[in-house]
Formats: sequence, structure tokens, C-alpha cells
Amino acid sequence: MGAMQEDDGTPAFGPTALATPANLVTVARIAASPLFIWMIVRTDEARWSTFAVGFAVAMTDYLDGWLARRHGTTRAGAFLDPLADKVLVLGGMAALVWNGQFHAVPVIVIAARELLISAYRSRAGRQGITVPATKLAKWKTFVQLWAIGFAVMPPLATNAHWIATLTLWVAVALTAWTGWSYLRSARAVAAAQIGDDASS
Repeated sequence: MGAMQEDDGTPAFGPTALATPANLVTVARIAASPLFIWMIVRTDEARWSTFAVGFAVAMTDYLDGWLARRHGTTRAGAFLDPLADKVLVLGGMAALVWNGQFHAVPVIVIAARELLISAYRSRAGRQGITVPATKLAKWKTFVQLWAIGFAVMPPLATNAHWIATLTLWVAVALTAWTGWSYLRSARAVAAAQIGDDASS
């Protein structure tokens, strides 16, 4: 069946693969994010060119997900994909705070949650505890990205900046809720694993 799957229907890439199409797209997103951040910082004015670059970079998140489902998911991809999201989201929001377009408080809340959950996930992973991302967490990232998008979209940034501000606070609420849900789920998984170990 070509490069996407083996003849028996198994994925073309195993979980330990590194140089997969999905991972290459994810790495490209990480590499392109500084360009978008620089475009925000270099001017106080919203420009369509900035929005277009940000939109293109953000859309690679859906492309690498589609590729991963077709070719096979990998451990490297599971690490790189959320990292790429955080580089784009936190970098973009920090740039907007720098320009005075976003208030610092909601961005600090979002950054603190993302960094704390990343640290917790890394620690849990070393203990063999894995909690997959929920659909709500994916929506959280979607709303975060659109908060940035609305802030750099010329008509809205100039005439209706409140839309970006409102979206940012919705992102804060989703970020806090999904962070709490993640910790609760991770504790439940850990408790179940401890119970299994005790009974074995």
C-alpha cells in the first residue's frame, strides 16, 4: 500500500521512529515560530502578513496530526507536538504583551499552567504514567491560537480588540480547567497502577 502502511495494514513507522513526515512537519513548526514572533515584535501595527504567517504555522499542527494518524504515531512526536504548540502560543502571547496588546496577567496564568503541566507530565512519564490529551485540551490550544490570531488580524486588532481580549480570557479559563483535569486524571491513573502493582 505504498509508504503509508505496510501490506498487512500496520503503520509504516513504529513508536521509536524519529524521521517521520509528521515529526518533520512538527520540527518545521518549531523552527518557523520565531519568525512569527519576530513579526509581532517588530511593529505595533497589525498586518495581514503577520496573520498569514501565524495562520500557516498554526495549521501545520493539523497537518502533522493527520500525517501521524496515517503513518503511525511516535514517542518523539508525542513530545515534539505539544512542545511546538507551547513555543508558538507562549512566544506569540509574550510578544503581544511586549507590544502592549495583551495584559500580562492572563498570559502569566497560561504560561504557568503550561510549564507546570509539562514538568508534571515529564515527571509522570519517567514513572511510567501516561495520560493522553483530551479533546478539551485540544480546544484549549485552538482558542489560545485564535486569541493571538484576533490580536494580529488588522480589522479586529484596530477596531474590535475586545474580541482578542475576550478570547484570551476564555483561553485562560480553558487552560486552568484542563490543567486541573489533567492532574486529576494523572492521579487516578497513578492510583490504578499502584493498585495493580499491589495485587500482582
